Amino acid sequence: MTFRPCALIPVFNHRRELGRLVATLRAEDLPVILVDDGSNPDTAAVLDRLGREETAVTLLRHDRNRGKGAAFLTGLEAAENGGYTHVLQIDADGQHDPSQAAVLLALARDEPAALVSGTPHYDASVPPIRYYGRWLTHLLVWLETGSRALTDSMCGYRVYPVEATLQAFRTQSVGRRMDFDTEIMVRLYQAGTPVRFTPVSVRYPHDGLSNFRLIRDNGRMTWLHLRLLAALPPRQLRRLLRRRRGEQMP
Repeated sequence: MTFRPCALIPVFNHRRELGRLVATLRAEDLPVILVDDGSNPDTAAVLDRLGREETAVTLLRHDRNRGKGAAFLTGLEAAENGGYTHVLQIDADGQHDPSQAAVLLALARDEPAALVSGTPHYDASVPPIRYYGRWLTHLLVWLETGSRALTDSMCGYRVYPVEATLQAFRTQSVGRRMDFDTEIMVRLYQAGTPVRFTPVSVRYPHDGLSNFRLIRDNGRMTWLHLRLLAALPPRQLRRLLRRRRGEQMP
């Protein structure tokens, strides 16, 4: 399989780290797709400058905020139109180290059919509620997939195979906001896409901006897990229930 990657960065009001992100990714000779998801004027100005100064940077825009998943899909379709086979997706908020992109890309090059994802290694900056709260999602995903193969379904630092990921969007309803990262991984895994993990460092900048909205986005995540659980095949659900009672499934 041909391996022709690009980088994809959805952006909503994160401007402080963009210059560093783009410069590091371009140093790896990666074309960069920036998707402005309805950002404020200050962020839009930074994006305009980056789009003007670097010919290998493509800037796309939403006229209003549609969500991370929607911005990712816009960039993914642009990647397909540009002939790219894989997209390295990295968040714009400065939590991820762009110099580690080479590690994820090397794994994707070795196994181009796979989704390659980071497994976060946090420093002391991680808020405890974020660190421990992730485990509830991990447990639910293990329940929904009947496997612990997806060791982390929330990290936003990944390399996606373009064709398989677009197929998931086109054949299933995939969340367009903060539920996106978890749902697209589960959908790809259920469709038979191999998923591989590698450690990545994650930090929370002390002056960082979070777009996570406690009530609204937790509500979306709850609805996502209810949908995934409701979609379980009856046999798998019975197997899970019998495991809880210590019985064996024939």
